[in-house]
Amino acid sequence: MFSWLSREENSKQDLFENVTEGLKRIYKSKLLPLEQYYQFHDFHSPQLDDPDFDAKPMILLVGQYSTGKTTFIKYLLEREFPGIRIGPEPTTDRFIAVMYDEKEGVIPGNALVVDPNKQFRPLSKFGNAFLNRFQCSTVVSPVLKGISIVDTPGILSGEKQRVDRGYDFTGVLEWFAERVDRIILLFDAHKLDISDEFRRSIEALRGHDDKIRIVLNKADMIDHQQLMRVYGALMWSLGKVLQTPEVARVYIGSFWDQPLRYDVNRRLFEDEEQDLFRDMQSLPRNAALRKLNDLIKRARLAKVHAYIISALRKDMPSMFGKDTKKKELIKNLGQTYDQIQREQKISPGDFPDLKKMQESLAHHDFNKFNPLKPKLLEVVDKMLAEDIAKLMAMIPHEEVTTVSETLTGGAFEGVKDQVSPFGYKRGEGIDAGAGEPEWIVNKERYKYDSIFESLEPQDGKITGAAAKSEMVKSKLPNSVLGKIWKLSDINKDGFLDSDEFALAMHLINIKLEGYDLPAELPEHLIPPSKRDT
Repeated sequence: MFSWLSREENSKQDLFENVTEGLKRIYKSKLLPLEQYYQFHDFHSPQLDDPDFDAKPMILLVGQYSTGKTTFIKYLLEREFPGIRIGPEPTTDRFIAVMYDEKEGVIPGNALVVDPNKQFRPLSKFGNAFLNRFQCSTVVSPVLKGISIVDTPGILSGEKQRVDRGYDFTGVLEWFAERVDRIILLFDAHKLDISDEFRRSIEALRGHDDKIRIVLNKADMIDHQQLMRVYGALMWSLGKVLQTPEVARVYIGSFWDQPLRYDVNRRLFEDEEQDLFRDMQSLPRNAALRKLNDLIKRARLAKVHAYIISALRKDMPSMFGKDTKKKELIKNLGQTYDQIQREQKISPGDFPDLKKMQESLAHHDFNKFNPLKPKLLEVVDKMLAEDIAKLMAMIPHEEVTTVSETLTGGAFEGVKDQVSPFGYKRGEGIDAGAGEPEWIVNKERYKYDSIFESLEPQDGKITGAAAKSEMVKSKLPNSVLGKIWKLSDINKDGFLDSDEFALAMHLINIKLEGYDLPAELPEHLIPPSKRDT
């Protein structure tokens, strides 16, 4: 029955072409038999297929209605996609997977879940009520060559949330949360109330905290004083719902292409957008590591599940009182958890949610559960200790070979815009004056020359000691001032002439304004008299 455990087969699996192929093989040969033997798929997550491993990184957008989820996708792609509807009322009433394809169009849910090349086949278990509200929009966009994006129905608030959707909404969210690479929770700066349905949706994402990013959208609609208060209120609300010791990372911005109502926070929005986009651009490079991490979590859960199922099977009577005993075991499941935890030395965090497990067990016949098979568990332990270690060693090499796999096109072009004056921090800080005919330092030169003359230069130069006496007045650390000196002392003689001193003072002002210093002096900041040398 367990011919896959043969030594010959194991030796074949020692060599992997890449991390993804390795994950497929060790899952099918070593973890899947354990899952099938203990009915893991009936309790937790459906069986993984090849498309689950081959799929591009996915981003899941979650938020209450009118928080800008669909507009956020349009902003990233810099174009509309089939099936798009945007408005102040709840417009998106379905799950929409926005994916790349040379042929644009809409694929309905029922056709989508039978496509063997896509990873959505397990969603068929949620029935027609869900599949009628699930579709794939295929778009020719360079952004989607690197990622896929899943738009979700706007989560309702107030009286509207009482309307039954007709399918297991939080169950669908859980399915996606397990498989996506990023979960972006969007909030509207105008309405921070977290409805009951939104709370349940966020709770469904627990266990995937490392994937969650928070976006406070439409932040340009309020002034900076209100924004500060809204940010504080959001952090307080999230702390109550997420219940994690770490403070969630919140990105503040206005992700659409319309004029900003309050322009005072433009710099903040640009900085936050850069951080968020850099995080998203890392997804293609880190996709293999995420899949590896998810498989490890799945294997640990499968091991614990095996111990639980076998323990319940062991305690069941063979003849009479089966129903009574089953109810008793379900009621005292927490005690079974404690016993397994002590005997197997397993962390409490590896156990499935107690309440959900009790609900699932109520629908199963405990006498059909299988007893403990140590051999199956040994195979998984060996997989975690050896095969996973081999794949981990391959990841740095894969990241080097796939370093070019980053998101391009759409709004991501603005992240690396070094041509137009409207690129990130172009024309500001160290970049100010680039391309201008006059040396930028000359604009404040009259101030620097008066200070230079007061330092009593000899033969047109001041000593390092004299320059230091003036430069330390900036209160910058010596390490920073040392870097400024190295950039300014163009003659490398330990003295500064008036051009070099003016340059040093200009760099100090740039640093005091909060900008970074370059590793090397850009050409436009070299004094004109020094450019030939």
